[in-house]
Amino acid sequence: MEKIFFEYTDLEDQYAIESAWADKKGEYYVLRNILFYARGYSWGDTVSVENRNGELYVVDLIEESGHTTIRVIFYDVEIAKDTAEQLITMGCSYEGSNIATLISVDVPQDVDYRPIKLFLDEGEMNEVWSYEEACLAHELDT
Repeated sequence: MEKIFFEYTDLEDQYAIESAWADKKGEYYVLRNILFYARGYSWGDTVSVENRNGELYVVDLIEESGHTTIRVIFYDVEIAKDTAEQLITMGCSYEGSNIATLISVDVPQDVDYRPIKLFLDEGEMNEVWSYEEACLAHELDT
């Protein structure tokens, strides 16, 4: 695997960079991390990169994987692990960040997103956490 870099604008409208691991596939790279900050990319997406002084920067999304990326920030660190375990039972995976109350969740393409969204909405409504759909590939009927 190789490290690739995503450029994005943070909440304060400042330039920022997030790194992730990816597998080389021909001339492209397949993302093998769940991103925390850069929006619009999910696990398994295929991206193109450009080499800038030996570092690989993402310049384009070539193919979407069909995965959805969700970021969850907890108001109480004590519930983060149990909630992440609950999301695993629903078919998701997650990565913890350097911030104890922040996780990034991957919803695979073949997992029904409706019960996950209901679960996340309920926790947000009860002010247990806040969440963001950072890269939404699943479509819900409204």
